[in-house]
Amino acid sequence: MNHAADHPAVTLRNVRVAARHVALDLSLAPGRTLAVVGPNGAGKSTLLQLVAGLIRPDAGEVLLGGDVASTATHLTPVHQRGVGMLTQRSLLFGHLSVLDNVAFGVRARGASRQAARERAGAELDAVGLAELAGRRPHQLSGGQAQRVALARALATDPTVVMLDEPLSALDVDAAHHMRSLLASRLRGTTAILVTHDPLDLWTIADDVLVLEGGRIAQHGPLDEVAARPATTFLAGLLGTNRLVGVAASAEVVTVGAAEVVGVPATADPPLVGQPAMALFDPAAVVLHPADDHPHGSARNVWPIEVVGVEPRGPLVRVRCRLDDGQLLSADITARSAATLGVVAGRDSTGAVRLLASVKAAQVACLALGDRRP
Repeated sequence: MNHAADHPAVTLRNVRVAARHVALDLSLAPGRTLAVVGPNGAGKSTLLQLVAGLIRPDAGEVLLGGDVASTATHLTPVHQRGVGMLTQRSLLFGHLSVLDNVAFGVRARGASRQAARERAGAELDAVGLAELAGRRPHQLSGGQAQRVALARALATDPTVVMLDEPLSALDVDAAHHMRSLLASRLRGTTAILVTHDPLDLWTIADDVLVLEGGRIAQHGPLDEVAARPATTFLAGLLGTNRLVGVAASAEVVTVGAAEVVGVPATADPPLVGQPAMALFDPAAVVLHPADDHPHGSARNVWPIEVVGVEPRGPLVRVRCRLDDGQLLSADITARSAATLGVVAGRDSTGAVRLLASVKAAQVACLALGDRRP
């Protein structure tokens, strides 16, 4: 539905906000999604407010496409910027039906009641909620309400979509469905996503901006930033295991001599013969002695070499290397680590060799590369 040509670049040129100790100089290319990450107080919300026109910079300028939207002496009003916002809370109007909530912004822009409702119906259909058009917000689940809010945000054809941790208040299942929906609906749209979830990076973002102390610590394409995280915060955020290979099927990624079996992502499933990746949490990894092949339902079993051990409170993060050199992490108890002989990371014969297993249901398989048209 959206095309990059319809969406502008976003540029912050030498922008300063003195009261918040923020200094930003960056550009987001048209039609790309930028994930903004960083610790609390890093300046993430300030960035969104600058682009939306909710605050004015003390110096520098904010440009939407070729138009100057903000300077120290000029501020294009929010309603004239064509931006759309989705936050943690859906903020739907309780006295309106779902359909009229989505139609509200379209109607406010001058469309007739019938035209606004037709557009609202199309957007609800796109997020899979056309059958709930007549309900009121209190009759929706949290995930349904967020999907309605997304439909409302997109119904006005925003030139820039901004998302402020839109999945953080949802349960795991609702977040999964919403994440897949965002990955699909934001294709070709200029978008800025503030998040603390690494899965949002891998499934939604094209580029990553890392903020610390109001300054840019790192900025670039996702794969480049992930390969060399410049901050401790980002390294911790990217704790999700990510193995890269070639898709043997939508459910199988060949990684070196090993196979990783998982669940294809709803958006961007792997294409046979094309680069693909498998994502899974370190807590999903079970380690076994090298001579004790695991019994049970795990579809994935790989030989690994232990390369490091990191205590993390009651758990131990064991860093491992597959035979092709790719790394993965396993979060296990200290007792299990001691039993496996990996506390020191070495034994008398050299590197500790183990088996790692992961259930297929805990692995997400996705296409790798530029996911935008």
